[in-house]
Amino acid sequence: MRLQPALSLCAPPLVCGLFALSAPSQAVAEGESVLTLGAVTVSSDERGPLASRNILSSVDVVGADILEKQPVQYSWELFNRLPGVMLTQFNQGTTSGKLSFRGFNGEGEVNAVKLLIDGIPSNSNDGNMPFIDMVSPLEIESIEVVRGTNDPRYGLHNIAGNASIDTRQGGNAGKLRVRYGSFDSRDVQVVKGIESGSWSQNYALSYQASGGYRDHADTERLGVSGKWFYTAADESWRAGLSARHYTADADEAGYLSHADARDAPRQSYANNATDTGEREMNQLSLHLDASLAEALSWSGKAYVNTFEDRRWTQYWRTSSQQERYADETQYGALSSLTWRPRIEGLHAFALEGGAEVQRQENESLRYRTQLRSRVAQTRDQRFDLNVYGAYVQAVVEPTDTLKIIPAYRVDKVYGDYTNELTGEHAGVNDYGLIRQPKLSVVYSPWAQASLYANWGRTFQIGVGSAAYRLATQSDDLKPSINDGWETGITFRPASWLDGRIAYWQQKASDEVQRKLNDALGDAENVGKTLRKGWDVQVNLYPTEDSSLWLSYSRQFSEILQPNPNLPASKGKEMDHVPHHLYALGSSYRLTPKLEVSAWVNGQSDYYLERTNSTGTFGGYVLLNLGATYQVTPTLSVDLQAKNVTDRYYEYVWYDDTAGVEQSLHAAGDGRALYAGLTLDF
Repeated sequence: MRLQPALSLCAPPLVCGLFALSAPSQAVAEGESVLTLGAVTVSSDERGPLASRNILSSVDVVGADILEKQPVQYSWELFNRLPGVMLTQFNQGTTSGKLSFRGFNGEGEVNAVKLLIDGIPSNSNDGNMPFIDMVSPLEIESIEVVRGTNDPRYGLHNIAGNASIDTRQGGNAGKLRVRYGSFDSRDVQVVKGIESGSWSQNYALSYQASGGYRDHADTERLGVSGKWFYTAADESWRAGLSARHYTADADEAGYLSHADARDAPRQSYANNATDTGEREMNQLSLHLDASLAEALSWSGKAYVNTFEDRRWTQYWRTSSQQERYADETQYGALSSLTWRPRIEGLHAFALEGGAEVQRQENESLRYRTQLRSRVAQTRDQRFDLNVYGAYVQAVVEPTDTLKIIPAYRVDKVYGDYTNELTGEHAGVNDYGLIRQPKLSVVYSPWAQASLYANWGRTFQIGVGSAAYRLATQSDDLKPSINDGWETGITFRPASWLDGRIAYWQQKASDEVQRKLNDALGDAENVGKTLRKGWDVQVNLYPTEDSSLWLSYSRQFSEILQPNPNLPASKGKEMDHVPHHLYALGSSYRLTPKLEVSAWVNGQSDYYLERTNSTGTFGGYVLLNLGATYQVTPTLSVDLQAKNVTDRYYEYVWYDDTAGVEQSLHAAGDGRALYAGLTLDF
């Protein structure tokens, strides 16, 4: 494996270790089970917190050189380059879409993925991921997905794993991108790094707007961010401040009947003419990393997130329009202490302890409206949620071929709830101490392959009002306990080939599912559930000028023991979980200045609800093409064609409201062409 000097955008050695990996991945050669696409800076083994690649066994990373070429409207779309990840595309104004994996859907009923932006927890109270929209695609240095239940670093929402976005750090490079394309789509992004001596600064500005594929689907978004860091002269510590601001305004096209969606997919019903949304988000964080001794390092982060969202939506002609308002503020801190002593008889050893706290102050209001004028208030809730967590983990390497990572995490939840409409007050359910043991093993008997296995426990609690012991409950609810395991092999038999084959399984004791259109914001018990599947991914590099990647995931879900209120769901599948997820792509440099690419993403149909009695929908296969021409060393132009075959695809859900009781459909974008210009400065 070839190592090249670190890119100038890397952080100081204290945090980065200052090497850049260039594809193909170095994972197997190092006795790890991480797969990497593209150039990615990685943490040193000597100082700083333990990185995912050091402690976990099912990790995928994609670098900026691959991500920045993707023509996307939203950053969550970039996760289509990661295997086993499903994208749910709502295409409803500010509620554009999200990612999920491991047999969990993206409906918002169970939000099973922890999101982190530069290490800062970034889920809303219900576990959704609106904060991902704050990060413009061009400022992303890398994205990482950790699948499974064996990561002890995070608790709340870390049910099936976590997804991390790391943005550019340091350097003196700048980049400007301008794109225009179908549906009057406009995209302007600029990033700039300034580094001098001990100081580094990074700035990003993005403006994105579109008329939308469907009628009444205009969107306009603006994001700005800055990062300021100082590193001590002897590199023994580093401190920094990061700030982000984002606003969005978008119209909602609404949903169509099955027939109308196919006959005229671009239309929007007249009753949706006043459906729209406006959103503002902010994130401010402080970072401090210090080397306390030769083998001892400490890392800390403190942050505040704010989320204000107002949305008017009418799901169907016979339904009332709703005004939905959410105002959330999160305060939090994370800290870790890492010790790497040299112990005689062991190849390597590390011990890390960490703790985190998050306080949420939330407000949820709803009104019944007509043409955005309020008729009646249907919800007025105030609730705070405080989550405390601590973990310890060790990395024990008896030899250079064996790595054992035991870990243990404990979480505790506090909070209070008030229903201002009824005067009801309630405390959070007494979930007790939520204990989560974990164990991972990586065995590398050959330089060309690593065998790995892991087992772990994660948890789920109610979100919104469902986290509290309301008057309708006779007793405190217990957390849903998720036990999962995985076994697999990562391989690199030759310098031009690497990949992974894995089998995984996850069981939940009493899965809780949000009632998405419930006036109270309550939840229901799904029952005991099982999810399992297997993943295959392969990356090939036949020549220096070409690459080929493919991934396939087979997913199964089953309700083993249903909620007594829905006995017909016994033995049935979870809703919106396709059996098959697949992706295939290739890039080829035709000349020193011209690179072409093609990629396909697809999935199979899914059921719409838990009795599996309302049909299957949602399958698609989409072909995309791209070409980039390097005009000068600092200027390139690109053309991107998405959904080249103009394949019809859609997002579908089932509305069981009295008087509706039918599937509702929202068509995805048809064939689209985008032209872009990128300037390095």
